[in-house]
Amino acid sequence: MSTPLEHYALLSDLRTGPLVSRDGSIDWLCLPRFDSPAVFSAILGDAEDGRWKLSVPDGEVVERRYLPQTFVLETVWRSRTGRVRVTDFLPPSTSQGDLVRRVECLEGQVRVEHDLRLRFDYARATPWTREIERDGQERCLLALAGPDAILITGPMLHWPGNGDGGGEDDDGSAASVAEHPGTQPAEGRRAPRLVGSFNLDAGDVLDWDLTWFSSYRDVPEPPDADRALASTVRFWTDWASHLQVDSDHQDLVLRSLLVLRALTHLDTGGIVAAPTASLPEYFGGGRNWDYRYTWLRDAALTIEVAIAHGLTRGATLWRDWLLRAVAGDADEVKIMYGLGGERELTETELEHLDGYENSRPVRVGNGAADQYQADVVGEVMIALHELREAGVAENEYTWGLQKSLLAYCEANFDRQDHGIWEMRGDTHYFTHGRAMMWAAFDRGLRAVEEHGYDGPAERWRDLRDRLADEIEEHGFDAELNAYTQTYDNTEVDASLLQLPHTGYLAYDDPRMLGTVERIEQDLVTSEGLVYRYRTEAGMDGLEGEEYPFVMCTFWLVEQYANSGRLDRAREVMDHMVAQASDLGLLAEQYDPETGRQAGNFPQAFSHMGLIRAADAIQAAAEDR
Repeated sequence: MSTPLEHYALLSDLRTGPLVSRDGSIDWLCLPRFDSPAVFSAILGDAEDGRWKLSVPDGEVVERRYLPQTFVLETVWRSRTGRVRVTDFLPPSTSQGDLVRRVECLEGQVRVEHDLRLRFDYARATPWTREIERDGQERCLLALAGPDAILITGPMLHWPGNGDGGGEDDDGSAASVAEHPGTQPAEGRRAPRLVGSFNLDAGDVLDWDLTWFSSYRDVPEPPDADRALASTVRFWTDWASHLQVDSDHQDLVLRSLLVLRALTHLDTGGIVAAPTASLPEYFGGGRNWDYRYTWLRDAALTIEVAIAHGLTRGATLWRDWLLRAVAGDADEVKIMYGLGGERELTETELEHLDGYENSRPVRVGNGAADQYQADVVGEVMIALHELREAGVAENEYTWGLQKSLLAYCEANFDRQDHGIWEMRGDTHYFTHGRAMMWAAFDRGLRAVEEHGYDGPAERWRDLRDRLADEIEEHGFDAELNAYTQTYDNTEVDASLLQLPHTGYLAYDDPRMLGTVERIEQDLVTSEGLVYRYRTEAGMDGLEGEEYPFVMCTFWLVEQYANSGRLDRAREVMDHMVAQASDLGLLAEQYDPETGRQAGNFPQAFSHMGLIRAADAIQAAAEDR
């Protein structure tokens, strides 16, 4: 069985996001960016596909936590002879990619072992590795493959020798820190595996650093571990000090806001939907997608939750990324972009990887980037409206691009789309998408009428009203007393839970309550978990199933809280947050039968949903 996703911790330097398992194995790491080819891909295969395991071979993990309000991970191991603490972190302050692993012996004597397998380009390239000297005295390891290079500093790891089991000498005894010289292969030999075994006494501290840099650059200076740790803690806690959180689930809301920050690229401001690729929506199935890109929808929803929690400046940075990405492309808006605004995200399959829980194909890139999704501009316009309401003024550039987005909406007014869930079947008029288009024109109109910006107000009002008439005629089934997934079917869809959020109708409108009742009948489990739609209806053009969707479950909580069903909202909320990992992380989906998280991890959508649901419950409780 693959390592359960809830056993992984996320690290972040706001450029990349490795995953560290509970037993000390870094099984996923992309360098230098979230969307770069992976150096460690074991999560999508096995150890031979790349990992860095640092563990106590005869010990067990007795404690694991983030330092408060940071992504500095502490893991405490206990063996028969003592205890050690492993501290893993990525310093955001360095220009190159650095991953620091510190081991401190807390009591007694403990042996720690390394098993490092570098595999560049999703395990398609094993680097050439050799020992070098830095500053004429310090020995370290340099691994090269094409444009990528990695420097390993710290107590020397070595190539396994004859009879070496990976962390022991040929005679089977553990080597001390000072005694282990390493077994260096002939110059230029490929090194598929590096190992090391180190005994520590109480008070001993050992540091290792993995530094990525471009192979055609000079070997960089690795960070000083003490200073890097202090600056990393300071970076995260300074950012968290600006957050405004008041909730019964305060710790999880705070962690969720930190996750959104952790998934935001420091230099570009783009937020990835998740730091991972191809983790399955159903174990053993083929619904496996690369989420290491920035969706306009995700950026927009992030702006909303940022504003709600006092991060107006951060929301402005996300807005600026969004507008840069769209600039020059307003006539053919993409639904997603690369972290820097790249438009080419070609989807390919990695046939050499077995996949998480044997779920194939393993995909990188995302073909949905070329889809038309009618809802996207509406979500963007709602978020930018909230930013205006928070007092952030527009300028000619920001407002001009919004007018261009509305012109794009008008040009595609009669166009069918693939829907919010990026279905790969036929296009349709999705009710949610049409309502979001209604919201786009509504917010444009309000910018003119309430804030005094220029624009064709009467034209936008006419288009908005035409959409409202159309939705009521074709998207609402009076006999069922419910809105429907598309204009040409009678299915329901969890995206309909967002209709009140657009302002199209009230949460307690009888039409909305009827829609919720249908969703409860068709898409909701007894615990309140929500499926996106009925896959068996055959709408999405894909084979197989998927598990309940975490964000949609939080949307239902939000609906309950805003329509007078606060007790039920709390009940479902408590059940859902109980499925978060011990570190407060949530994946895209949740399998109620096995109790395991599924899909890409951690998922920005899920954490946005948690924040909004908690806010809705808090507001409803205060209004009682």
